[in-house]
Amino acid sequence: MSSPLSAGTAAIRTLALVGPAAAGKTSLAEALLQRAGAIGAAGSLERGSTVSDFDPLERRMQHSLNAAVMHLTHQDTRIHFIDTPGAPDFLGQSLPALEAVDTAAVVINASLGIEPMAVRMMDYAASRHLDRLIIVNRIDAQGVNLPGLLEEIREAFGKECLPLNLPDGGGSKVVDCFYNREGHSDFGSVDAAHRALVEQVVEVDAAFVDRYLNDGDVDASELHAPLEQALREGHLIPVCFVSARSGAGVAELLDVMVKLLPHPGEGNPPEFLKGEGADAKPINATQDASAHVLAHVFKVTVDPFVGRMGIFRIHQGTVTKDSLLYIGDGRKPLKVGHLFMLQGKDHVEVQRGEPGDVCAVAKVDEIHFDAVLHDAAEDDHIHLKPLDFPIPVHGLAIEPKRRGDDQRMWEILQKLIDEDPCLKVEHVANTNETIVYGLGELHLRVLLERLREVYKFDVNTRPPRIAYRETITANAEGHHRHKKQTGGAGQFGEVFLRVEPMPRGSGFEFVDQVKGGTIPGQFIPAVEKGVREVLGSGAIAGYPVVDIRCIVYDGKHHSVDSKEIAFVTAGRKAFLAAIKEARPIVLEPIVNVEITAPASAMGDITGDLSAKRGQVSGTTNGAGGSMVVRALAPLSELAGYQSRLNAMTSGQGRYTLELSHYDPVPPNAQTQLVSQYQVKDEE
Repeated sequence: MSSPLSAGTAAIRTLALVGPAAAGKTSLAEALLQRAGAIGAAGSLERGSTVSDFDPLERRMQHSLNAAVMHLTHQDTRIHFIDTPGAPDFLGQSLPALEAVDTAAVVINASLGIEPMAVRMMDYAASRHLDRLIIVNRIDAQGVNLPGLLEEIREAFGKECLPLNLPDGGGSKVVDCFYNREGHSDFGSVDAAHRALVEQVVEVDAAFVDRYLNDGDVDASELHAPLEQALREGHLIPVCFVSARSGAGVAELLDVMVKLLPHPGEGNPPEFLKGEGADAKPINATQDASAHVLAHVFKVTVDPFVGRMGIFRIHQGTVTKDSLLYIGDGRKPLKVGHLFMLQGKDHVEVQRGEPGDVCAVAKVDEIHFDAVLHDAAEDDHIHLKPLDFPIPVHGLAIEPKRRGDDQRMWEILQKLIDEDPCLKVEHVANTNETIVYGLGELHLRVLLERLREVYKFDVNTRPPRIAYRETITANAEGHHRHKKQTGGAGQFGEVFLRVEPMPRGSGFEFVDQVKGGTIPGQFIPAVEKGVREVLGSGAIAGYPVVDIRCIVYDGKHHSVDSKEIAFVTAGRKAFLAAIKEARPIVLEPIVNVEITAPASAMGDITGDLSAKRGQVSGTTNGAGGSMVVRALAPLSELAGYQSRLNAMTSGQGRYTLELSHYDPVPPNAQTQLVSQYQVKDEE
């Protein structure tokens, strides 16, 4: 890279442990920490004693729910690494970790093979131009076919996947095959693997190609620059073998991180943009410790006791205790009172952080996910290229158990959403519901557990109501005379009106065609008010009425007894009478659904959609051997769809929804909806 690096920055490595659940990422993190002397003994998931899974919920469920930041020192090199959840429901934790590292280490369980989450994280890492490393864990498990798995990896991710070391002694140890060309492994001779690696690396540099052809080999210690180029360009994806349980390959993996993985000046620089929208211009972070600061907040935690903490990767400049930093476009800088590096739940106070370091500041209310921290006012409007997060579509209606707690519920939900960009909350006016959206049932279950355990807040939940609508299909007339005598002044108002259907999406139109003052002008707004009351509350099934024109053309009044309330009542009841004669129907929301899944599941998916009244509009090829199905389907038929999709795709499918239009519900559904509606007697 063009900018000079400090000795400190050159001795920093950053990587994220990503991949499916049960790959052993957390156990591997423990083994690395223990081998480097950062902890005395490796913890266990069963005992809830690991550094990264420190959340009480994680300990109870025995798998990761949050991205956890750790660091160690090996051979005078500081290695920051992030242990991430493997369940697709927690991509809001896993994906941001990729923003903080130079290398994505995809961990694969040798017993389970290549799972969908491994494919997904490889694709995400490639899209962010990260160096990629594949770590095959549990190589000493009984019955594993490691040569066969290596071939599957190369078929799935490309011939550029080559082993840096090979298992030996039945997976009890590993043998280096980058620097070493002698000896044997469980795969056979080491020489063939060494030659394949060297040939792959020298291909990026013509001078080394000539030397290799002339001499028959090149000393691997001379290949650092072409190796880093090959890693940056995705021309080489190294594979390392390890057993976190026995420790086989752990020391060698630490050596690989120090000797072969990129320091901050060797990885691909992050994609910073200055400005908004089409006017945004790319800018480069130089990884120069003496330049002005650019740091990116990739994770926020909100603790009821500790407060809000922002965790960030420094991409340029040096952050010290007492630094003044601006948060995004903020005009008032924050003073860094305490600067931390994290070791799971522990905050290790440090004096400075350089490019490549992952640090944290606590008790800063203004800090937020995806913020850029900087120390120069002219660096406002700088942001990273946005991550392509999956859209949360799994909804749950939620309300506090205690009346009057709505405001507190919203405040707590906002804190939880601040921690996870794949959670969303909204209030739906039509159904008067607060709905929380997540990536799946487990995602929302964990949110509810946090509400109850961390914030001691109890809620009631139910599936969200479907936002049905009512309309009419024919012209009709309605009439009502409201007459009430109560000893003193009475109430009198009479209204004649017509209703007409309007095109779908037109809304509502009120027309005054009263002639000769049969309804005095001052009472026409009262008639409209009565009509609009029906629009909101429904006429046949309790849902809003849409796409209808109401024409008031006649009526009667009384010089003494006519009052506004009389014409409100007459207008409402005349409108109800007209709708019931106008062949009313219930409309249901039809959504555009886009499903991404393996090609092998397409038959099951399209068949399931057809059975649920869906209409497939097309299929296209997606990334990594997947296909994308686009269809129209009734929203009511997609309740619990993620569970069905998981079953059809082994958890590999995902989908998004977008409202398209409204269509009439089938007759049997209309009969059921109408029969459930109880009209209140307002008399």
